[in-house]
Amino acid sequence: MFLPAIHAETDTAVLLQFIRENPLGIVITGIQSSQLDFLQCSHVPFVLDLPDESGGAGPLGRLRGHIAKQNPQVKAIIEAVDNKPPNVLELDDDVLVLFNGKHDHYVTPKFYVETKPDTGKVVPTWNYSAVQIYGKMSLRYDSKSPETDAFLAKQLHDLSEHTERSILGYTGGDKPQPWKVNDAPDRYIELMKRNIVGIEIRINKIEGKFKMSQEKPPGDRDGVVKGFARLGTEAGEAISALVQSRGEMHDRKKQEMKERE
Repeated sequence: MFLPAIHAETDTAVLLQFIRENPLGIVITGIQSSQLDFLQCSHVPFVLDLPDESGGAGPLGRLRGHIAKQNPQVKAIIEAVDNKPPNVLELDDDVLVLFNGKHDHYVTPKFYVETKPDTGKVVPTWNYSAVQIYGKMSLRYDSKSPETDAFLAKQLHDLSEHTERSILGYTGGDKPQPWKVNDAPDRYIELMKRNIVGIEIRINKIEGKFKMSQEKPPGDRDGVVKGFARLGTEAGEAISALVQSRGEMHDRKKQEMKERE
């Protein structure tokens, strides 16, 4: 990921919260295979464990998820790992996981009300937010193992709890009750677990960016804020708010640096 300082987010707590709010990650691996493509990716909804929440987490936490046994990425991992232990396979090389923000948008030069009328030296761009992690991935593939069964049971429970409550807002009371794994027949859940593998990724590095027009002069930024707000769409309103907040944050940091000089 290209990380200009003006767009980079360096607060680890902010980046981890971003993952919790946007749990669908894209897992990317590069594995030499005799039959499969070198580059593989899978979309995986993740549960995030912080270091103080699990002794097995990496220095920045751990991601837990599951993917289908028939996924070619799983087959490539199994093929790549020699001397397989009874239950857990671990890749030697890091994997990359990318998380994208809920909203991104094309930015028209018409929004730049300061620079466009003055010089015309403006071009389109795209505003977006993203976080990426690097880490060591382990694969739990033996569905008959009690350890794998326990891992999958906990992961499925934790994932449904997070997505039902935090994503959909199903918290009970005046709102609908969340769906729970045990709402489905036990036999059906056991059958489903036989067809998936558990994955966990110990996070060793995390990076993120909010590309939200921070580099533009205040007049242009104000034009972007108002331009997106005028669209009258959910995405437009969300990007408008992000451009506003990220611009104010940039200005505060810039002022603090001047005061320290």
